[in-house]
Amino acid sequence: MAYMSREGYDKLVAELQRLEAVERPKASAAIAEARDKGDLSENSEYDAAKEAQAHLEAKIAQMKLTIAEAKIVDTSRLSADAVQIMSKVEMTNMGNQQKMTYTIVSETEANLREGKISIKTPIAQGLLNKKVGDVAEIKIPAGTLKLRIDKISIEL
Repeated sequence: MAYMSREGYDKLVAELQRLEAVERPKASAAIAEARDKGDLSENSEYDAAKEAQAHLEAKIAQMKLTIAEAKIVDTSRLSADAVQIMSKVEMTNMGNQQKMTYTIVSETEANLREGKISIKTPIAQGLLNKKVGDVAEIKIPAGTLKLRIDKISIEL
């Protein structure tokens, strides 16, 4: 089961619809075009088109599974008392006093450029259930990261 926001769920459904309505016909057309070029035993274009279609179908199947297993989180019922999924966490790195802000989301919604990290990352795991003022000690490949939680809010 994948917990996600309504926005993340809607984006996933829209992407699935695009793949099925636009990309799937393109893949079929590419195969048909390559097939028309003659001998299939030595037709690398045909092989490439078939492989691309297989990758597309696998991606569609995976997205359908994710959507089927999705559980939309009702953000109005979440609390900002402790860090959990959908929490926006403002913190300070105690090593270099650098401020950072991350929102903890499902794997499918993670996007570092938007400041959204997967709940499965070491940082998110280390922050879970911590409260404002707590210092989370998180083991990362480069050593131990100490993050002080300055503020917790819920992303709506």
